[in-house]
Amino acid sequence: MEFKVVVSDPKTGRAFNVDASGGAAGAIVGKRIGDEVDAGALGLTGYKILITGASDRTGTTAKKSVPGAGRKRLLLAGGIGFHPTMDGERRRKMIRSNEITPDFVQVNARVTAYGEKPLDELFPKVAEEKGAEKPKKAGKR
Repeated sequence: MEFKVVVSDPKTGRAFNVDASGGAAGAIVGKRIGDEVDAGALGLTGYKILITGASDRTGTTAKKSVPGAGRKRLLLAGGIGFHPTMDGERRRKMIRSNEITPDFVQVNARVTAYGEKPLDELFPKVAEEKGAEKPKKAGKR
């Protein structure tokens, strides 16, 4: 079982990708959206994260208001999982419930308590991030 945990830092506005497998992923399985989890298993000692959302391998999003585990077909009028294009439009869509299971691929989380080291030190900047200078290609003239 393996997850990609996207940890967002509300202070800086940056998000960091953490690959969780084995025991680290096991610490998240069984939790629900809205639960606060100790991030020590992810290598973020002293940090606490709040699970804010998730999606499975097909891209189906999880909704906090749907109890249980597994997938359900719900009649939605808007919000997470469906964005209507006309007034009053409703549609039956596949939604994941709020319990984290091994079927999930990505888990979204927000930092609620900070550790000793800032996240910028734990995750060094990647060279190909936004704002970084990219070499220009020679184009036709």
